[in-house]
Amino acid sequence: MAEVEIEEVNGGAGFGAGGVNGGAQSPPPPHREGNMYLVWEDLTVLLSNFGNGPTRRLLDRVTGCAQPGRIMAIMGPSGSGKSTLLDALAGRLSGNVVMTGNVLLNGKKRLDYGSVAYVTQEDILLGTLTVRETITYSAQLRLPSSLNRKDIDDIVEGTITEMGLQECADRLIGNWHLRGISGGEKKRLSIALEILTRPHLLFLDEPTSGLDSASAFFVIQTLRNVGRDGRTIITAIHQPSSEVFSLFDDLILLSGGEQVYFGEAKMAAKFFAEVGFPCPSRRNPSDHFLRCINSDFDIVEETLKTLKGSYRMTELQNTLDPLTNQTTAQIKASLVKKYRSSDYAAKAKARIREISTIEGLVIGKKHSSEAKWLKQLSTLTKRSFVNMSRDMGYYWLRIGIYVALSICVGSIFFDIGTNYNAILARGACGGFISGFMTFMSIGGFPSFIEELKGKAQWTLWGCCLYTVKFPLLISILDCDVPFYCINYLLHESCMMMIASLVPNFMMGVIIGAGYIGLLMMTAGYFRTLPDLPKIFWRYPVSYINYGAWALQGAYKNDMVGLEFDGFIPGGPKLKGDVVLSTMLGINLEHSKWWDLAAVIMLLITYRFLFFIILKFKERVSPISALFILLQRLSLLITR
Repeated sequence: MAEVEIEEVNGGAGFGAGGVNGGAQSPPPPHREGNMYLVWEDLTVLLSNFGNGPTRRLLDRVTGCAQPGRIMAIMGPSGSGKSTLLDALAGRLSGNVVMTGNVLLNGKKRLDYGSVAYVTQEDILLGTLTVRETITYSAQLRLPSSLNRKDIDDIVEGTITEMGLQECADRLIGNWHLRGISGGEKKRLSIALEILTRPHLLFLDEPTSGLDSASAFFVIQTLRNVGRDGRTIITAIHQPSSEVFSLFDDLILLSGGEQVYFGEAKMAAKFFAEVGFPCPSRRNPSDHFLRCINSDFDIVEETLKTLKGSYRMTELQNTLDPLTNQTTAQIKASLVKKYRSSDYAAKAKARIREISTIEGLVIGKKHSSEAKWLKQLSTLTKRSFVNMSRDMGYYWLRIGIYVALSICVGSIFFDIGTNYNAILARGACGGFISGFMTFMSIGGFPSFIEELKGKAQWTLWGCCLYTVKFPLLISILDCDVPFYCINYLLHESCMMMIASLVPNFMMGVIIGAGYIGLLMMTAGYFRTLPDLPKIFWRYPVSYINYGAWALQGAYKNDMVGLEFDGFIPGGPKLKGDVVLSTMLGINLEHSKWWDLAAVIMLLITYRFLFFIILKFKERVSPISALFILLQRLSLLITR
């Protein structure tokens, strides 16, 4: 009765009325505006290798469909193509793969599905925020700016209730030094963030990974409730428990990229029994399916056969179980062949043709964020300040160390005077502060990359602007010289640009430290700018080196107008301008304000490059795919 009630709510049927053994063809399913029917036919995904390497077939002629109000599970052993199929349907394939076949949404081909959400296997959350704060900030970033505070609060509370997060709503999410919510609650929170915008099509990659059986059941049961209002839900899952498996409506079984079964989940055991591989009465169906198609079990069997004379060996030799008399490759080949010629495949294809003819459904394009960029900027700034105030490791520790070092510098160079030795001391102080400001920026890599992972919820302009405030705060705390302040903002901008190009913060620290070290060597402190080799290092490196401009401006700000004692006591005074031009190699043809303007222009340039990189990363996959496809075609022509 439960299944019948669900189908009435869904407004859609399964794969043929009257069961698999026959019966009248079901009428076309009723549909409502906003419902999404996803169909894919003969979907093949190839992994292209550069050069003359072989091409791997990740998916081979996979066919299926997903309907509103039903939860589809994509199951299979590791490396079977579950995540590949999910990414192919969601349009998230990487650039080095080529996809063929048809993917239709409501009978139409479209790359941008519109109101679609994707929950990744990794929970990308800020551990210093509470559950309610996380959902609230996400709602403010993604929902239309026309909604008032009460409307947003109502949506947030409704989402918390829908995902069963009431008990942990005011608890911190937690990180490496803050105790927080459980893994199941984190997964439900990740789902809550995606359903805020009420997507009609929801993809989930391994939503029960790392969870115990109770938490996994709660997550899938929550998804089942979410799907009751007509949403189409597709999830990749490895090996669910029998309780979790019973919650799925439809099932795709994959092995080695090939389709072993597609149809109603409750009919899969019957199909396996009909083709000669019945599921034992007390065995979990999903365990049995994977036992039939997972080649890892062959390795286990071979290991057991080496244990001569053992009880297990005798049991294996005497059993009539077909699974022990055939390899998984043979079982899989038999399943694939018999499925393609079965009534299950025929009825599934008929259902797919039926869904493909549905007309009148409009796919509304919906941006990932509908809030105005100014609203997002203020929300991101507020969220970041909350994150900063609660994160003792990345922010307060940094501030404490930097302020302490600044006090040390101030006390060491206190009342430096204008004697001859003060010339070298002032230059050393300027060089140290410039280098100190430079390497301070590397400390922001871990926290920035953590926030960068969630950039899908940002507008890119908001992302480029809101990150200014913390470097500005530290610069003001450390020193009040504007050149050093702007220089630190530039270093942070440079680190942001590098962070957007690297997969993890360790690689970013390595690349960032090397890049900054190179700029420090050409900034004019270790060797004066006129003495640098003209080719490359002087032109153009020193001219695009923000450290060089900042150091020149800081030296001018400090020494212009001063007079220093000569090398010989009682001798003529040395003017600051002369010291700058002769001893430090500073160009006095332009003022310190020109140096400041150059640093500001470079700051804007780095922020703009950061913006361009993020935009390019959004579109790099189709460009890369086209490049690789052209490369493969050229290789075929040359052969």
